[in-house]
Amino acid sequence: MKKVLLTAALLIGMLGYSQRGSHFDSEQRGMKDMSPEQMAILKTKKMTLALDLSAAQQKEIQELNLENAKERQALMLERKLEKEEEGRSRPSADERFEFQNEKLDRMIAQKGKIKQILSEEQFQKWERMHHHRRNHRKEGKRGHDSGRGHGK
Repeated sequence: MKKVLLTAALLIGMLGYSQRGSHFDSEQRGMKDMSPEQMAILKTKKMTLALDLSAAQQKEIQELNLENAKERQALMLERKLEKEEEGRSRPSADERFEFQNEKLDRMIAQKGKIKQILSEEQFQKWERMHHHRRNHRKEGKRGHDSGRGHGK
């Protein structure tokens, strides 16, 4: 009887753990199938709802989102082709450093552009949303029950 209960508990635990991963990545997976234009439109509309953007702001943000989506798609395609050509699964430490460095440079530039478009109040709200979203993504990868950073 103990073995049956233990096996059932382990099975339920494994099923619960495997299901959690798909919840956090579902939005990102759906975006991969979309064109850069579609991604930019959706992201702009989400920002409009959250930040109450004016028509002029919507236009500027959509142009910025479209530019970023096209750049992101090109980088993903480039990395995929490099991976297929070289036949290796992981980049070297220097390549990872270079990629992260370029990514942070793009993020700094994006933040500056957004700051120019949004009002001070909208920008502060955008930063809070952006910070919350990044932390939520990290928690999803790490697991909710780790206890790190939650009231300790």
